[in-house]
Amino acid sequence: MKPSLQSKLEQLAFRLEEIDGLLADERATADLSQYRKLNQEHAEITPVVAHYHAWQQVQADLATAEGLLADPDMKEFAQEEVESAKQRILELDRQLQLLLLPTDPNDLRNLFLEIRAGTGGNESALFAGDLLRMYSRYAERQHWKVEIVSESAGEVGGYKEVICRVEGQGAYSRLKFESGGHRVQRVPTTETQGRIHTSACTVAVMPEAEEAGEIDINPADLRIDTFRASGAGGQHINKTDSAVRITHLPSGLVVECQDDRSQHRNKAQALAVLAARLKDQQDRAAHAHEASTRKSLIGTGDRSDRIRTYNFPQGRVTDHRINLTLYKLGLVMEGDIDELIAALTAEHQAELLAALSGEE
Repeated sequence: MKPSLQSKLEQLAFRLEEIDGLLADERATADLSQYRKLNQEHAEITPVVAHYHAWQQVQADLATAEGLLADPDMKEFAQEEVESAKQRILELDRQLQLLLLPTDPNDLRNLFLEIRAGTGGNESALFAGDLLRMYSRYAERQHWKVEIVSESAGEVGGYKEVICRVEGQGAYSRLKFESGGHRVQRVPTTETQGRIHTSACTVAVMPEAEEAGEIDINPADLRIDTFRASGAGGQHINKTDSAVRITHLPSGLVVECQDDRSQHRNKAQALAVLAARLKDQQDRAAHAHEASTRKSLIGTGDRSDRIRTYNFPQGRVTDHRINLTLYKLGLVMEGDIDELIAALTAEHQAELLAALSGEE
């Protein structure tokens, strides 16, 4: 193990002892926000330190076994122990490197998922509906909660645009690589001559801005308009000016929410989406330099990039970033996207490991 890695592990072991002492203090719960942060940090550090202690123990076992090699009666046994310890150390080294990879501070957050129809007219709107169903089915498998915040229905079904909030453990960490352009190739139901059409949608996955002061939004920078909600929702929702449109003047971002009967709740939802969009802009700017120096799956977050193609006639889905093609499109559209997510995560970890090795 490189000295720099061992130094990091020593620091983490010391920090874990420090956190244990802070959490054991009878005044620990006086500041609940700080208490939650300490518990979260404790949960993140504990497996790393446990692996490090295991590594130290195997190193000690290796030294003991090597000391027995000089004893003729113990040499054969000692050689087996030495080989076993060396293999175990290699495995623990690999695991520790993965555990020491820089973590995305947004990974544990809930998220806002935006799906917008692009080229392809009605077929694109229908595909936007298919994508929302795919992600919703995946969320069900993870026992996450999905709540539609804003929607604009397509003329023949699906959505021109739909925004939903996804709440659940590790939601952003699992879906963060879904941002970008999604292309579909299939024969639309309205196509009489059986020709394959190509349509596209854009997907944006944005971590929720959790802390009140994390994104500073000056009320003077906002123009807030209220209007009567349109579309489905019953008589009451259409009788009052419950819908809210918020324009962030410096950035030009506009958010509308009209799915709730309460104007107050619609305003709160719109502000939450606006904060997430502003945070997304900040995060993408921060990643810009990183993306320019090496390939990055989340890079600049350019939503115009085509990241995936869903080809219905051939029953295949291709992720262009990692050149992965799966011939299980039916299952994918039903929310079985674990294989895609695992491959994207592995590629991202490989990038981080390469960067970590280059720094040392």
